[in-house]
Amino acid sequence: MIITEKKPLQEIIDSLKEKSKIFLVGCGECATTCKTGGEEELAVIKQELEAQGKSVVGMCIPKSPCVASQTKTELAKNMKQLHEADAILVLACGLGVQSVKDNDRLSKEVIPALNTMFGAVMDAAGNFLEKCSLCGECVLDETGGICPITLCPKGLLNGPCGGMNKGKCEADKDKDCAWVLIYKELEKTKSLYKMKKAHPAKDFKKQTKPHKLIMTK
Repeated sequence: MIITEKKPLQEIIDSLKEKSKIFLVGCGECATTCKTGGEEELAVIKQELEAQGKSVVGMCIPKSPCVASQTKTELAKNMKQLHEADAILVLACGLGVQSVKDNDRLSKEVIPALNTMFGAVMDAAGNFLEKCSLCGECVLDETGGICPITLCPKGLLNGPCGGMNKGKCEADKDKDCAWVLIYKELEKTKSLYKMKKAHPAKDFKKQTKPHKLIMTK
């Protein structure tokens, strides 16, 4: 899940400078779940924009705006309103914003209303927790399912740093050291032998952006 937060209203208004008629696009998955781009949030931003003298000419919420076919379908359903709009304001992550831009046949200005924060899992209490850094070299099979790249502020691959103290992180003393957590997890599964393996430095070529995956039939 991609976690987003709403930009300050004044920043959004500044982005819409000289734009009076606005079309809104939300997100039916991630942004709806973290309450930044669902029906309620679109209703709120509509009121806020209208209070600033803007006119909201229409809105839609693709289930997954990052999926081109879904975005195209929703935009096509609202073509009349899109023709009226001066700009499209998107309440979705950066992927959704760029998908809207790529699939808008009218070449309207597309503006983000949210900041994209991080990828996360949701726990049983409904909290969003960053667990993966999308590094392209997964080591979870060797670290007890705990990612040291993400949970260790230094991204250490071969055990804790010298600053670890009583199981706590040097950079944040309120957090458990990631490698202490890894040790305990490996101990539970009788897999401590995995701690002996020395991991080479990360291959940062795998993080060269932008990535792409070409699907073949």
